[in-house]
Amino acid sequence: MIKVGIIGFGTVGAGVVRILIEKASELEAKLGFPIVIKRIADLDIKRDRGIAVSADILTTRAEDILDDPSIDIVVELIGGMNPAKDFILRAIEKGKHVVTANKALLALEGEDIFYAAEKKGAEVGFEASVAGGIPIIKAIKEGLPANRINSIYGIINGTSNYILTRMTNEGMEFPDALMEAQRLGYAEADPTLDIEGIDSAHKLTILSAIAFGIPLSYNEIYREGIKGLSSLDIGFALEFGYKIKLLAIAKRSNSEVELRIHPTMLPLNYLIAQVDGVYNAIYIDGDSVGSTLFYGRGAGDMPTGSAVVSDIIDIGRNITSGSIRRIPPMGTSKRMPLKIRAMDDVYSRYYFRFSALDKPGVLSKISGVLGANNISIASVIQKGRKQGEAVPLVMMTHDALERDVRHALKEIDKLPVVADKTVYIRVEGGEGNATG
Repeated sequence: MIKVGIIGFGTVGAGVVRILIEKASELEAKLGFPIVIKRIADLDIKRDRGIAVSADILTTRAEDILDDPSIDIVVELIGGMNPAKDFILRAIEKGKHVVTANKALLALEGEDIFYAAEKKGAEVGFEASVAGGIPIIKAIKEGLPANRINSIYGIINGTSNYILTRMTNEGMEFPDALMEAQRLGYAEADPTLDIEGIDSAHKLTILSAIAFGIPLSYNEIYREGIKGLSSLDIGFALEFGYKIKLLAIAKRSNSEVELRIHPTMLPLNYLIAQVDGVYNAIYIDGDSVGSTLFYGRGAGDMPTGSAVVSDIIDIGRNITSGSIRRIPPMGTSKRMPLKIRAMDDVYSRYYFRFSALDKPGVLSKISGVLGANNISIASVIQKGRKQGEAVPLVMMTHDALERDVRHALKEIDKLPVVADKTVYIRVEGGEGNATG
């Protein structure tokens, strides 16, 4: 028998409890041992969650779980930094194993948690911290260890993906699409973590550490959000044959790794570009397996609850078989000395939208600056004619260095023939890039 204590009885906690109660006999038949919920702690134990739970196992004190020697696994589902970190470290210190869905805590403070777990010989399960019900962490740690991971491309924030889907399919502007996402419950009242790419950066921190064996590197991830995007740029992207997605990118290049989150144009025929709504998808390229794509629901009580229960099951199996820490939490016991590449040193293709005055010689002036900065133009679109007024001038480039692009655009935006700050979006796909 494996006894579990759950701290946090919110949306995900309710999903976990529902699965463990409603599928108790089925799980026991699969595992050969029962999983029993010994205690559930939450500040609010009166609210109806739609699940029949004995009042005897409910408590408002996390200590009733942490101090109970009969509990094998503590499940932390309250989120945030503290007291979540304190609860996890106390559980480990008392010889308990831990399961958490807390991506922010792991991305920012995970090294402390994993060090404490290693010292005490404890397990830490965190499948639910990335991509909800998609078993991506298990896939990398257990399904792909024979591979040298070359790259990861992920749509790993359902809120941003829903907003961009509405902007693409309905022609909505960002504020209206955000309001719709909030009305439907896909976005929080304060959507900053989602639309600024912070949530995606937390998840990419975890994925890259497992995939490349590097330390957790949240502070070194380059990040841009989606609130600056307009339907105009999404429309031009479609004309070029691309969709814009908020993409998490991790690429290995010799002894360096690129880690970045930003709006990205992807070819329409790429599978990952076709992932719409609140769904998540993670593309992984390995040197042995080649291209793989994982797709599914990235959030919600039952998908995320499924991931939490999978960790409980894995740790339960390890306990009963005497194989604790059979797989290190990060998939490897040795970290790789890989440098995180500075964004200025990244090569990419680019989309530019200039607000250029409709006058003779404008294109030559802009292209002259680009050429002087080693940026080669692949194609050009100019929409409308308003003699003497500003019109959109859109370009796609070949591969260019980020440092050169920033320098060139700084010069171009000072030209008297340019009326507004240039919009630029990075492009993946083609010219050696593969994301689908």
